[in-house]
Amino acid sequence: MHVTPITTRIFREGEELISFILARVRRFPEGAVLVVTSKIVALAERRTAVVKDGGTKMRLIRSESSLVVPTKYACLTVKDGMVMASAGIDESNADGKLILLPRDSYLVARRIRTALRKRFGTKQCGVLITDSRLMPLRAGVTGVALGYAGFKGIRDYRGTPDIFGRLFHMSRTDVADSLATAAVLEMGEGAEQRPLALITGATVDFVERVSRHELHIDVHEDLYGPLYARVRRKT
Repeated sequence: MHVTPITTRIFREGEELISFILARVRRFPEGAVLVVTSKIVALAERRTAVVKDGGTKMRLIRSESSLVVPTKYACLTVKDGMVMASAGIDESNADGKLILLPRDSYLVARRIRTALRKRFGTKQCGVLITDSRLMPLRAGVTGVALGYAGFKGIRDYRGTPDIFGRLFHMSRTDVADSLATAAVLEMGEGAEQRPLALITGATVDFVERVSRHELHIDVHEDLYGPLYARVRRKT
C-alpha cells in the first residue's frame, strides 16, 4: 500500500469542494482511494462559528453531541456514534474560527466518488473522509473515518478458520479507520497543507454501496462499555 499526500493552497470557506479536488487530483488509477480531510468538507459547507465569548464553544459542543462529559482538558463527547473530544470542533488551521464536523460525510464521499468516476472512468474507486482522534491512554492523534464510499469499511473474520483451523468468533478488521490512520500520518496535523491523499495498493473490497452503520456497535456490546458507565456515574 502506498499513500501519496497532495499539497494544495489554503482552502477557503464557501469554496466549491469537488472543483477544488478535481483541479488537484491529476490521476486516479483503478483501485485507488482518495482521502479528504473533513476540515475542507466542513469549510465548503460553511460549518464554522466565531468565538464570541467563553461559552460559545460549550454551547456548540452540547448542540452537536448526544453525550457530553466535561474533563480536565476537554469535553468527552459522543457524536454520530463515535467517542471524541469536544464533538470534533476544531480551532487549528481555522483562521480564528471554530470548525465543526461536516453534516453528512457519507453523502459527501458518495458525491466525490461519482465525480471521480465521471472524470477518470474508474470502476473500482473509493473515497474516505477523515478526522483525527486521541486514543485512550495514548499520546498523539491517529486518523478516523467519518464517512466513506466505494469500499467495505470492515473485514469480518467471524466464522472463518485461523491458521490452525480454529474458528474466529470476534475478530474483525476496521478497514476504514486503518486507511484513515495511514493517510493522516502522511497528510499531517500542522502547516503541511495536505488536505488530500491518494491511497493505492490497499487491500480493500470495492462495492457500490456501503452501510454507514457497519462500524458502529451498541454501547452495551462495547468492550469499553463498563468504563463509560463508571464515568457517567461519577459525573
